Amino acid sequence: MKNVWLELKKKKNKAPILALAPLAGYTDSAFRLICKNFGADVVYSEMASVTALYYESEKTLDLLKFCKKEKPYIVQLFGSDPAHFVKAVKIIEKEIKPDGFDINFGCPVKKVLKQGAGARLMSNLKLSREIIENVLKSTKLPLSVKIRTESFSIGALEFVKNISDLPVSALMVHGRTLKQLFSGPIDLKIIKEIKDNFSGVVLANGGINNFKEIEGLVQATGVDGVGIGRGALGRPWIFSDKCSNLNQTELKDLIFKTAYKHLKLIKKNKGEAGLGEFKGHLAWYFKDFAGASSLRAKIMNAKSFSEIENIIKA
Repeated sequence: MKNVWLELKKKKNKAPILALAPLAGYTDSAFRLICKNFGADVVYSEMASVTALYYESEKTLDLLKFCKKEKPYIVQLFGSDPAHFVKAVKIIEKEIKPDGFDINFGCPVKKVLKQGAGARLMSNLKLSREIIENVLKSTKLPLSVKIRTESFSIGALEFVKNISDLPVSALMVHGRTLKQLFSGPIDLKIIKEIKDNFSGVVLANGGINNFKEIEGLVQATGVDGVGIGRGALGRPWIFSDKCSNLNQTELKDLIFKTAYKHLKLIKKNKGEAGLGEFKGHLAWYFKDFAGASSLRAKIMNAKSFSEIENIIKA
């Protein structure tokens, strides 16, 4: 079976792999397609609960559906029960057919931590390893993991060394500790240490706000690429070097064109049920330019996609 990570590394030929990192509530099919069109090499699903899948939640399974244009496509899972992971992986491989699986060991959200999942699971080395081993035995698809530089006193390097003998294909490291959440400086030193001590593909994540910052991060750490999540919100063109030097007029035009295309995609996929979710995206698109605040206010008061479409096209 093909390993998407090895193929990407070979295809990029030393150029950085550009990944759309998973973001709950944001990285759905519509946004993944938008980012792919701007140059993302690989995209991740929204974070999905293995417990929900264990109890055969159709809603969670629907969350993971994708189209061929999104490939290569990775499904990210969270949870803390090995048996739940095993069943979830088997269901997804049969029903969804992704190109790989990813386990979240970095999510800082309290309700996830309370389940012993996300960043809390990273701090449990024994259980983390058991879950990874069980997933590897349950699928031939490549497995990747997402971690932080530190979680509950367990450092990223300690975590990586604990699984160094397992055939994990890729690792995305968010360059901040659990306490930092999503703010503060990225720890380049630790990211470099991870790259030096992990045999698979390593992607750096966190603090990337434009295309030019990618090159600096890769040079400073030696990683194989980057995972961009929050940095892509409202600016999915972050994956495109061609869009990195636009003037204000060109950028504003790109914002409106992209937002309109995004609207069409999410409306097609979810109907009016996707309205609230799309408003979240628009709040990111329409900021930092003259008149943005009044536009956001109009959008938040809109009751339908048609209303929003008229606002965008006005």
